[in-house]
Amino acid sequence: MRSTTVSAMSHLNSLPPEWSTDLLPAIREEIGSSRYKIIILDDDPTGTQTARDLPVLTKWSEQDLREELVREYPAFFILTNSRSLPEDQACSLARDIGTNLRRASEATGVRVVLISRSDSTLRGHFPAEVDAMAEAMGKESLPYLILPFFLEGGRYTINDIHYVRDQDQLIPASQTPFAKDAAFGFSHSNLKEWVEEKTCGKIPASAVTSVTIDDIRRGGPHKVAEILSSVNPGCACIVNAASYRDIEVIVTALLMVEHDGKEFLYRTAASFVRTRTGLDHRAELLSRSELAGDSYHGGLFVIGSYVEKTSLQLEALLAKTRVKSIEVEVEALLDPALRQKEIARAAVEVSEFLAAGQDTVLFTSRKLITGKDPAASLTIGQTVSDSLIAITWAISVQPRYLVAKGGITSSDIATKGLGVCRAMVIGQAQPGVPVWRLGPETRYPGMSYIIFPGNVGEENALACLQKNLEAPPTEENRDAC
Repeated sequence: MRSTTVSAMSHLNSLPPEWSTDLLPAIREEIGSSRYKIIILDDDPTGTQTARDLPVLTKWSEQDLREELVREYPAFFILTNSRSLPEDQACSLARDIGTNLRRASEATGVRVVLISRSDSTLRGHFPAEVDAMAEAMGKESLPYLILPFFLEGGRYTINDIHYVRDQDQLIPASQTPFAKDAAFGFSHSNLKEWVEEKTCGKIPASAVTSVTIDDIRRGGPHKVAEILSSVNPGCACIVNAASYRDIEVIVTALLMVEHDGKEFLYRTAASFVRTRTGLDHRAELLSRSELAGDSYHGGLFVIGSYVEKTSLQLEALLAKTRVKSIEVEVEALLDPALRQKEIARAAVEVSEFLAAGQDTVLFTSRKLITGKDPAASLTIGQTVSDSLIAITWAISVQPRYLVAKGGITSSDIATKGLGVCRAMVIGQAQPGVPVWRLGPETRYPGMSYIIFPGNVGEENALACLQKNLEAPPTEENRDAC
């Protein structure tokens, strides 16, 4: 049965009142006294969008993981960027990381809890990469826990339907442009049916357990723990959620069943990560001085994402600010005879604008070019991303600030363009927009790197960010944003 678009205000207001008890202090106490480490495997760097004061690794040798496991942090991220890879490569990567994690855990005596953090609009290599990781860790019989709620991006799951909020409308996820992704498209918004679709019928919708909003808000942690305990090995449980308090109830219940030996294969969005690691909500965003340097150079936006939201934000950035724009022709990048010339042209123009103190946006042409199948489309995307990296490497001027828009784009710039091996997540530039402090091994040590997810933010989000980084925020700027 086809799900329909509904009014966000009326639908959310019709739900039962939230669970009345603040559970986060107890969650934080449990995590602080535990002897395990939470590890978030992030299939693109936007998964850090609800975190702060946690490390993120882009290398995962056994030695790297041993060293991180014994540090003081309760959790850390591993950036896999697997969403940019064909499925077989993503699975091979997951097995490598899983093998190294298992060995590092055994060597240090530190137990690990793994979270596979992926896209809140249901795109990614599920269940293949989760299965590959589980096999390497010796946990292949565990059930899945599916929880794509992401408040900062307007993603809610209600009555088993996953919604994407657009202003005052809740749109079933399968009716959004995200569901038409060339590599990761899907046809169901009902998460039970989505699990059946993604597992090719191995787990039928009728066998998927559901934790409802009523279970969470009326039954509380004990009722949810009872449901979680009943999920059979090799099956799946989907979780409805519409607020962070709902996630607190879920995490409390998970901690209860974990004490009894119950484990899950977590596939979640970023809001679960925040609560599961014990982080509270910090309302204030990072200041201009924390986001931008004090040089006279211009700041740089690099935009590779093709989702509709990004294109609308780019249009607003160009129309409402004085940024200099450089469009990179994708068709030229895909032509071996033209690619190097296009890269060189763009790098020279960017360098000249930055040196002149002019904020600049470098973006790929908006015509989406896809391949004959998902693997071919991913290859095209990687060629374009590699070209943006080549341009970034050839820029001769350090920008005053750097914003990368899109998951694959921001990951490749971090690892290949900036040389990040280990960074610290320091907070958010806007809700759902993470910022990393670059390490000493990078091209720009100590610089703040702003990672803007492709599917996050209102139409004016990039324009507002540029205005706030261009000069200290004024009342006029705040009103405009």
